[in-house]
Amino acid sequence: MNIRDHLDRFDVWAPHAKAVTVRIEGDDHDMVPAGSLPEGSAGGPAAGREGWWTLPDGADVPTGTVRYGYVLGKTFDEGTAQERSQVSEVLPDPRSRRQPQGVHDLSCTFDPSEHRWGDAAWTGRTLAGSVVYELHIGTFTPEGTLDSAVERLDHLAGLGVDFVELLPVNGFNGERNWGYDGVLWYTVAESYGGPAAYQRFVDACHQRGIGVIQDVVYNHLGPSGNYLPLFADYFKPGSSTWGDLINLDGWGSDGVRDYILDNVEMWLRDHHVDGFRLDAVHALQDHRAVHILEEIAELVERVGVETGKPLFTIAESDLNDHRMITPTTANGLGMTGQWLDDFHHAAHVALTGETQGYYADFAALATLDKVMQDAFYHDGTMSVFRGRHHGRPVDKQRIRPWQFVTCIQNHDQIGNRAAGDRISASLTPDQLVLGATLLLTQPFTPMLFMGEEWGASTPWQFFTAHPEPELGEAVAKGRKAEFASMGWDESTVPDPQAPSTFADSQLDWDELGQDDHARVLDAYRELIALRRAVPELTDPRFATIGTDHDEDARWFVLRRAAAPGADHGVAVLLNFGADPANVPFPGRRDAQVLFRSGDVSVTEGTDGGAVAALPGHGAAVVRY
Repeated sequence: MNIRDHLDRFDVWAPHAKAVTVRIEGDDHDMVPAGSLPEGSAGGPAAGREGWWTLPDGADVPTGTVRYGYVLGKTFDEGTAQERSQVSEVLPDPRSRRQPQGVHDLSCTFDPSEHRWGDAAWTGRTLAGSVVYELHIGTFTPEGTLDSAVERLDHLAGLGVDFVELLPVNGFNGERNWGYDGVLWYTVAESYGGPAAYQRFVDACHQRGIGVIQDVVYNHLGPSGNYLPLFADYFKPGSSTWGDLINLDGWGSDGVRDYILDNVEMWLRDHHVDGFRLDAVHALQDHRAVHILEEIAELVERVGVETGKPLFTIAESDLNDHRMITPTTANGLGMTGQWLDDFHHAAHVALTGETQGYYADFAALATLDKVMQDAFYHDGTMSVFRGRHHGRPVDKQRIRPWQFVTCIQNHDQIGNRAAGDRISASLTPDQLVLGATLLLTQPFTPMLFMGEEWGASTPWQFFTAHPEPELGEAVAKGRKAEFASMGWDESTVPDPQAPSTFADSQLDWDELGQDDHARVLDAYRELIALRRAVPELTDPRFATIGTDHDEDARWFVLRRAAAPGADHGVAVLLNFGADPANVPFPGRRDAQVLFRSGDVSVTEGTDGGAVAALPGHGAAVVRY
């Protein structure tokens, strides 16, 4: 049952409270257990409303936009696992839609129906065949707001991207943050413009033919402003890398799961989002027979059927287990797609030569070969970085290549470097175009990170603005210690709390038309258009993928056959070496060159095939 359908606007779930008062615009109103109201009342008994508090019928409360908060009586009954003393402070609503004065202050009502949507012509689009663009609202523009981001949507439409993927936008402590320290999942950060601005942004995207994917974090909450434990058993014993474990399977977990599922439905119905990226799902500890991811997948599918739009889910998973993206009807977890870190790691090493940390497993060019054909490099193989075997093979009969979302840069892989430096800080324009060719012609769903398309020179660093000095200091020390353990020079680690760290991470849009930046941007536009125009590049079958490579000469060939076993198709030729290379492929000397980077020529090979002469760090796409 969907709890959202039975909520009045001040209802709150506090199953252990002895009494609950809602303070609205300074006036207190006593609430009553929802189950105590007579049948037929506005907030009367309904299955699944156990532990909910509501206002009695006829309560004289103000209408319109108001500020409010809750005062709880004794939060936990005697004999429960956690005994809490009397709570007298006014607490924000766990389902607050607005926090105008920050996550520690009063909540504010918001009516999502007031927005007049102009996206009636938007019928959505599938993840298959699409190009995704990841961005952070706070650093995408100098103003750092949703409304200012709208002003840059024509650039994205001209680039050819199909979806923007927003880093988390829900309420966090302070004015700036990556978003993964959110504590109020139903809000949109006021520094970004709040929920009304979010609706305007999505509407504007849809009117330009761009879908919206929202990054959501259901595996942990941030360190400041998390009042959920005062209301109910939202957490259980234990912790992950990021914080306390969400209670998905313990005492009282039904209400916690409702909290997540209703949040998913809010984004879909009230904000018209097209899909989700679910953060670190491997940290969701759920031992119930039906996993929370299955419930999310089925809810998204159900809303998609009702709205007539192809809604979807993308998991960030470190498990290398294809059951993550296997349908629930086949005993999978039902995610539509998942991030494929193995592609990023293999591509990063091929482009940069870095082999420290987890890149050590991907030192050979052969790892890129395997990833192209099998998706998971670690599919039961030994991972030196983990010190154990990892992963399982992909079921290629059931899984499609487009279900894997891949990148050569993203917020994690840039921001979690000591200096937050992009690959553009160390690669030449030729190498950046080489990377773009690899990304935009490979069989999986490509994702760009904001500014990548013009080789942005600005870093993207880890930044926070915790008002509590002790918390800010702890974060900064922890950051330095983390990088010291990985062998990075801690003197290069910027202070997350420093305003300059945030300012340095904002994109410089003046770079677009400048020399090498313009060249890189032209290549991205051309390659995205080519991906859309050449069906072999997005063929949804693993069987059409073939590869060749030379470890010493540093060249790589990706073949996409028109049909399994066909002697014609498209070949992507990549030279990762600095020296020129003669790259063989199964074509003729009159093969059509669809894209080239550098001076590329094609001659007849000695074995009946063709040979492309590529300059150092050159690339070509040919039809053979």
